[in-house]
Amino acid sequence: MTDTMTEPALSTPNPSTGDLELEERTSLRRVTGLSTELTDVTEVEYRQLRLERVVLVGVWTEGTSEQARASMTELARLAETAGSAVLDALIQRRSRPDPATYIGSGKVDELYDAVVAAEADTVICDGELSPGQLRQLEAKLKVKVIDRTALILDIFAQHARSKDGKAQVELAQLSYLLPRLRGWGEALSRQVGGRAAGGVGIGGRGPGETKIELDRRRIRNRMAKLRRELSGMRQVRETQRGARRRNEVPSVAIVGYTNAGKSSLLNQLTGAGVLVEDALFATLDPTTRRTSTTDGRTFTLTDTVGFVRHLPHQLVEAFRSTLEETAEADLLVHVVDASDALPEDQIKAVRQVLVEIGEQRHGKMPQELLVVNKTDAAGDLQLARLRHLLPEAVFVSAHRGDGIERLRSRIAELLPRPELDIELLVPYAEGSLVARVHAEGEVLEEEHTPSGTRLHARVGGELATAVLPYQVALPPARPAPDLSAPKSVNGAAR
Repeated sequence: MTDTMTEPALSTPNPSTGDLELEERTSLRRVTGLSTELTDVTEVEYRQLRLERVVLVGVWTEGTSEQARASMTELARLAETAGSAVLDALIQRRSRPDPATYIGSGKVDELYDAVVAAEADTVICDGELSPGQLRQLEAKLKVKVIDRTALILDIFAQHARSKDGKAQVELAQLSYLLPRLRGWGEALSRQVGGRAAGGVGIGGRGPGETKIELDRRRIRNRMAKLRRELSGMRQVRETQRGARRRNEVPSVAIVGYTNAGKSSLLNQLTGAGVLVEDALFATLDPTTRRTSTTDGRTFTLTDTVGFVRHLPHQLVEAFRSTLEETAEADLLVHVVDASDALPEDQIKAVRQVLVEIGEQRHGKMPQELLVVNKTDAAGDLQLARLRHLLPEAVFVSAHRGDGIERLRSRIAELLPRPELDIELLVPYAEGSLVARVHAEGEVLEEEHTPSGTRLHARVGGELATAVLPYQVALPPARPAPDLSAPKSVNGAAR
């Protein structure tokens, strides 16, 4: 009996790490009733994010109507990335959000009708709500209400993979949760009166207050532990960066708006094979790879977490150690999505976060190279406008590979070059030193002689010390020929 079943063909014979992670991520989707919940803090009324059927609401306080629509469109993409179905969206024009209910009382009634009509179970607000606003809206709408910050934290919790990434996300979640703790309901007792109110005797406080205070203490203890762990991880990164600086290896950081194509660009430049997904905040854990310039100089290329408009300050604070890769780099490759409706706003949002990181590090940011990506997805009119707006930018398509060689050349031009010009004669037995000069320096001339390899190169200070025993005097500069003198044949002037 012959087996007629055939195995399904794989899309790639040797799937990369990114392919395997993407398969895992897409195969595990959100199930109704499940939520992203902090398991370390028990018996806490944490805001369970049941993101299945949602209605969006926003307040337009400044900017143009196009910018307001773009913000709501981005909120919808964030909700879809978190695993929800967006059913409806409302926006209100106000000078500032209502301090009690975020939107006006009339708009709350309209929003309630929209929630009932769509049979939604969650409302997502395009802004960060105060604890009072959350309570008021939930009381009036009778469904779960979350804000933009909680939504982004939920996405980060789903996508974090590394130990430091998970620790940073948990710290951000706890920072957000701490001021929003509340009792389990109106029935829980408050502080009792009489002598017990002064703390005399056992049971001086009601169970509702006791529970909240216990939870707050446990959360603060957990946050302190996470900060200690992240401090240790930060020291490891500092050590790694110090080793690269000692070896004179330049570093390049890829920064940009979320889903601008940073990971795709890293794969094109280095063949890293990291996860590429058409989703917001697909990459949280930084990936560093070594590669070479067109003239043979080695440098590191780091893919960093993407930015977004109104990035929650809890995330900037928690991810500070990761974002410091950008402040320590020799060059920033700032990736811009050419297909976005408002790429200028993306650039502005990214630069705002970069300035904040630079201020925290008490130093100026590295040189920036703008790279306009996804040219294959943008129209000719949009590309012409961007070429006029960003004349110094490099235009590429990481998907198709267009413009990648031009980008390599620009990176080579902007990277710092070694400072010392040396001439070496290295014995053939010391081939590892020759390889190190090629990897860490810039070889201008190379010649194989009977005595060894003769190199004319530019290197950094530490490498110059390592090869000091093999340095020889540089040949004297050749004088420029005197073109005014008459030419001669066999010593006789013509």
